[in-house]
Amino acid sequence: MKLKSTLLGLTAAVVALTLVSDPLHVIKPRAVSALSTLRSGLLGGSGSPLTSSVEGEAAVLMDADTGKVLFEKQKDSRLYPASTTKIVSAMIALEKGGAKDLITVGDEIRLKTPGESTAGLWEGQRLSLEDLIAAMMLPSGNDAARTVARYIAEKDSGRQLSAEESIDYFAGLMNKKAAAVGAKRSHFTNPHGLHDPKHYTTAGDMALLAREAMKNKVFRGIVDQPRHTVASAGNKQTFVNRNQLLQEGGAYYFKGVNGVKTGFTDEAGYCLVSSADLDGKNLITVVLRSSSGGVYTDTHALLKLAVNKEAA
Repeated sequence: MKLKSTLLGLTAAVVALTLVSDPLHVIKPRAVSALSTLRSGLLGGSGSPLTSSVEGEAAVLMDADTGKVLFEKQKDSRLYPASTTKIVSAMIALEKGGAKDLITVGDEIRLKTPGESTAGLWEGQRLSLEDLIAAMMLPSGNDAARTVARYIAEKDSGRQLSAEESIDYFAGLMNKKAAAVGAKRSHFTNPHGLHDPKHYTTAGDMALLAREAMKNKVFRGIVDQPRHTVASAGNKQTFVNRNQLLQEGGAYYFKGVNGVKTGFTDEAGYCLVSSADLDGKNLITVVLRSSSGGVYTDTHALLKLAVNKEAA
């Protein structure tokens, strides 16, 4: 690629000048400094033009195939994930439960708080785990997240749990999973992402978690849908995906995007974790603490950066 060749050429030029002008004991520090400067311009940091134009407080662009970070802005800063939390919840649910498992919605949905997002589930409703995950991921239903968490917590523990107990148990599973994939700067206390000072993550960790989640075929199929319709007790419900990158004809549509999850709370701001397949290149982007439009324009900029690098 031209970009790589240019970087190698610049590096070689800097090292060559260093060899000519400096004594041996200062060659290594000068060369390392030059390489660091070049890397900062490519991956982000205060000197990168894209860093200053990204509205979100933190952002990451990752090659999903290799795990390599292609761009980062404050990727290790502790921030709140809001409903992007549900990526972790869905991943655990599909690992520990079967997609076709039939689940009865229980009194856990009574835990809802005023103004939170729901999928409109009702007590006694019967849905498959796959449908419940769609209800959790597309319209960001906290009711569905609580039902999924209770089902998995009881299944994993082998005992009946109260709604509150199941949330605590499930959060333990979330933290174990985060640690297992290397997301060591995260801590979760609930399956939905409503604000809790002890419920936090980083852009770098969310990229790792999304990359892991996208390895699951059922998960990929759910988060790629603009809408998902279910039938229960003679009633039909359609869950519409809040991710505007997937809504063809919309202002923020981006061809090639195939997931993943939006999020918002007053404390977290607007958050968006995305996945895309662009010319066979699998990518993960994360934007945390941005504005309602900024999460999308930031994501567009990150994805275009990946495309331009390949074309350069």
